[in-house]
Amino acid sequence: MAITERVRVYVPATVPLLAVLKESGQLGDGPVYAHAVTPALREWYAEGDEEELEYVAFTRAAQAALQLLRHDPKAPRRRVVLSADVMASALVREPAELGSSDVTLAQPITVKHLAAIHVDSAGAEESVTAAVEVVEQALAGDEDAQFTVDSAEDHELEWYAPDEVDQLI
Repeated sequence: MAITERVRVYVPATVPLLAVLKESGQLGDGPVYAHAVTPALREWYAEGDEEELEYVAFTRAAQAALQLLRHDPKAPRRRVVLSADVMASALVREPAELGSSDVTLAQPITVKHLAAIHVDSAGAEESVTAAVEVVEQALAGDEDAQFTVDSAEDHELEWYAPDEVDQLI
């Protein structure tokens, strides 16, 4: 019997995207952008253990969720990250910059892939709202903007089982 390798990916999302996932059973129509522990990330954080590397990939997905919120002004100001387990063969192999956790999945994320849903609590909304306004500047290297984004990252995302999606939308 062949062993098929699975990879944990972290998909940035929003609360409205959770509603799409619930309604259609999948997120995305084609390639899906996500974060994972990649060889490039492993090489960059050579001293990091697996848990630390997973945390880096997860945090980057949470920051990418800020960018999604920037483009959806009606979405509740809460970051959403979907933890999903996918076949390693589903990852599109592209050259990656050293330290990158970026991955692309050739297919949509389906409900059956979900391991967990992570969402900000209501108490994070003020910090997330401020971070959404400056996330692009932070990515461009603005230190003040990065401080604001870091303030949102001080809020830990809450963990939900995939079958609790109804409570979140």
